[in-house]
Amino acid sequence: MNKKELIVEKSKKIVQILQDFGFSYGDACKLMRNKDVKVDGQRIKDNILVQPGQVVTVFFEDGLLEKKCDKVFEDDDVLIVFKHAGIETDGENGLSSVLKLTAVHRLDRNTEGLVMFAKNEKAAKLLEKAIKNRQIHKFYLAEVVGEFKVDGTFNAFLVKDAQKAEVKIFDKPQKDALPISTKIKTLKSSGQSSILQVELLTGRTHQIRAHLAYLGHPIVGDGKYGKNETNKKFHENRQKLACFCLKFDFVGIEGLNFQQFEMLPSWAYFKPSI
Repeated sequence: MNKKELIVEKSKKIVQILQDFGFSYGDACKLMRNKDVKVDGQRIKDNILVQPGQVVTVFFEDGLLEKKCDKVFEDDDVLIVFKHAGIETDGENGLSSVLKLTAVHRLDRNTEGLVMFAKNEKAAKLLEKAIKNRQIHKFYLAEVVGEFKVDGTFNAFLVKDAQKAEVKIFDKPQKDALPISTKIKTLKSSGQSSILQVELLTGRTHQIRAHLAYLGHPIVGDGKYGKNETNKKFHENRQKLACFCLKFDFVGIEGLNFQQFEMLPSWAYFKPSI
């Protein structure tokens, strides 16, 4: 039997904390049902809210803790992995800490997909410069609510609310607003939902999630920008969003120049054409 322990830094439900550890949602629920989770030394079985300073302890068998990522590419300068949903990019239990490398870009905890890590300072600077100069192209798959009828490049303005940890989208400039640009192509639609290929032309916090919701098509499973009743209808508690492709122009790193790396999420049942 293995044991992991964590001092909580901010208020969270037990299931979310267990997902931060790296357990799947199903395994987290099973651990609680089996009373294998303690809060301040007391075994619990309900998805209670845990407060900062409390200690969460979980006991689990070998093999239960899911992998945090899958390696896609590695050389002396760069590591590219496919991050699993429920895993932070940064933070105490995030990939940066596990891999002991610098994340060049980040994905939300419940967004899965390709993440780049620099192995040295030179590579980090080259990749950061390439991102700034739009020499690295990021493509996402998203399943959204409803039928997305008009493809194209959508421009808007994004304002970040740090206190609420969310952003708002506007069609006209606002105070402290940043311009955003999102390219969207419909791959498949059932009427109830649509699978979209999304290219980030600007990389802002929560850009895809908030922009799609603003356009009237929130991502299935998105608890922040979607609606709980809709997510329950689709039986999803995590957003169906994945960064499935990184395409490189010349970036000054031999292993990456003019290369393209892809990995599809488990829920994608066909391969997009980039």
